[in-house]
Amino acid sequence: MKKSIVTFFLIMMMTIAFAEENPFFKPFDRPYGTAPFNDIKMEHFEPAFEKGMEEHKVEIDKIASNSDAPTFANTIAAMEYSGKTLNRVSSVFFNLLSAESNDEMMEISQRLSPKLSAHSNYINLNEDLFKRVKSIYDERNSLGLTPEQIRLVEKYYEGFENSGATLSPEDKEKYRALTMELSKATLEFGQNVLRETNAFEMLLTDESDLAGLPKSVIDAAAAKAKSKGKEGWLFDLSAPSLSAFMKYSSRRDLREKLYMANSTKNIKGGEFDNSENIKKIVNLRLEIAKLLGYDSFSDYVLKNRMAKNADGVFGLLDRLAEAFGPVARKEVNDVKQFASQMEGKEIEIMPWDWSYYSEKLKDSRFGVNDEMTRPYFELENVKKGVFGLATQLYGLQFVENPEIEVYHPEVEAFDVLDEKGEFLSVLYTDFHPREGKRSGAWMSSFKGQYIKNGEDSRPHITIVMNFTRPTETEPALLTFSEVNTFLHEFGHALHGMLTKTTYESLSGTSVYRDFVELPSHFMENWLKEKDYLDKFAFHYQTGEKMPEDLLQSIVDAANYNVGYATLRQLSFGYLDMAWHSLKEPFEMDNSKSIIDFETKAMERVQLLPIIEETCMSTSFNHIFSGGYAAGYYSYKWAEVMDADAFSLFKENGIFDKATADSFRKNILERGNTEEPEVLYKRFRGREASIDALLKRSGVNK
Repeated sequence: MKKSIVTFFLIMMMTIAFAEENPFFKPFDRPYGTAPFNDIKMEHFEPAFEKGMEEHKVEIDKIASNSDAPTFANTIAAMEYSGKTLNRVSSVFFNLLSAESNDEMMEISQRLSPKLSAHSNYINLNEDLFKRVKSIYDERNSLGLTPEQIRLVEKYYEGFENSGATLSPEDKEKYRALTMELSKATLEFGQNVLRETNAFEMLLTDESDLAGLPKSVIDAAAAKAKSKGKEGWLFDLSAPSLSAFMKYSSRRDLREKLYMANSTKNIKGGEFDNSENIKKIVNLRLEIAKLLGYDSFSDYVLKNRMAKNADGVFGLLDRLAEAFGPVARKEVNDVKQFASQMEGKEIEIMPWDWSYYSEKLKDSRFGVNDEMTRPYFELENVKKGVFGLATQLYGLQFVENPEIEVYHPEVEAFDVLDEKGEFLSVLYTDFHPREGKRSGAWMSSFKGQYIKNGEDSRPHITIVMNFTRPTETEPALLTFSEVNTFLHEFGHALHGMLTKTTYESLSGTSVYRDFVELPSHFMENWLKEKDYLDKFAFHYQTGEKMPEDLLQSIVDAANYNVGYATLRQLSFGYLDMAWHSLKEPFEMDNSKSIIDFETKAMERVQLLPIIEETCMSTSFNHIFSGGYAAGYYSYKWAEVMDADAFSLFKENGIFDKATADSFRKNILERGNTEEPEVLYKRFRGREASIDALLKRSGVNK
């Protein structure tokens, strides 16, 4: 008996000690409540998730079983402020899973996936809870609620409705099983892409293999090889390495090798093949949609988007394809003729030739290329330029804060202050590729913004990219495209940092998918303006401004190959809609079934020869592992709005404070508090038209 008591107390003491050690078990005590990355260890995640889910479940049960009549305060607001521990650990874990992952984290995520799906279903399929939400929803317009509160009620109700709350008990069980299986498949899809991307390396040891490559690219490849203990020059599928080689290498055979490695990812068989995952994902999504009463997954998704339905999406895609198609085909023909003249023989432009020859034609036509502009786009200068634009438009100040802990030595953290010098947000910046980081660029948050008890709790925003690394002899010198990407993600960051809503569920980028890309596309416009470039494009060695003729060349080349770029983007939208507009399950004999499906989906906007064994779908993270299923069209949808929105700046001046204030108040601060159409019209005073995009691109209607 005594031994049992002693054992019990020892276990209790160990549990208490462990609880004290786990940083997720209490509010973060770092500056502004930022994450204590230095204290977080792998073994902390799963116990924190378990505890967070259990605490959240208790809170939900209390709300659902409340004997008092349902009110906004005791139901909607109570749900909104529940799950603190789970939110803390989720925000850290899933951000790191994308930016600083490893095999152990991937294994943890696989174990957590079914548990988190089950937890989500426990809430969304709780009949007593839904009854309370529905009663408030039905009376929302007569309860004296603010417009923002009404919006939150509607969001919660739609969330329940879209998650199976209205299903029969039998169908709810089907829904539980389907969503758990889908969660696992989408997670596995993304992890397979990361692993196969990291698995490929092209090590060159003969200097003749470097023909055509500029010194900056060669130095970066040498540094990459050295970092892995290898002799020679190492190229891989990370964006800076891949794009530079495809653009400059005169070795057509090696361009083809690199292109094929990138374009056959996850479809060659083996442990990372995603063919079965695609079949599983699209069919599970279709089954869930049908269970909820829709003919297709796109019908299910689009009902709460600006596009409204598939017809709205295809209407946009088709109109853009019609407008830009002739332009794109002429651009391809121009590149083909140039390549044939350059080589002294007839050249058929293959997919691995496009970047190389189109870059040569651009240089010939406009006298500008990345190697000419790189010295003027040194990362530190670009940061000043991007941050400085936010200062000029919105009065923001960015002060690096070494007291804020970061998750990797390369990451920087900034205090973001408003025009009065008051704290507005934390901003983390993470610029360069690593093995643990997925490809691409994105913005996210470690903490959202909300107001509670009169206190405005400000957000912690992160932007993550994969830019050219510094070498032993040069700092990080960015391409024009990389600077454009920086501005794009920074636009998302502004949306997150400037938000001013009462409820976190409505703050920042928590808006319709086809509205979320507006601030990001919008920010890209300044990069084509001489008056803006002139503020930060200084030579990293001499400090001299970019020459006027080079500045003008950049502006003149702004719409170079705009047709090709547009049709390429449209092809992704058509592919996404093809997968998610299926009304019957996808039948697959083998991986060729996926290739054939993809080819048919994209054929209307196909410009270059099709290589039979290549496939985009199996590594298309945006739609199969991200949040863009039946939503990839939103990039072009937002581009229409951004062209129209920026036309107001062109009318009033690109740094006009009054126009910037209007964009800030009506778009950036408002989050999801009103319908996007209402917010946009309040800023621009009219409905966005495709004509503005055609005009900006130099394309006649």
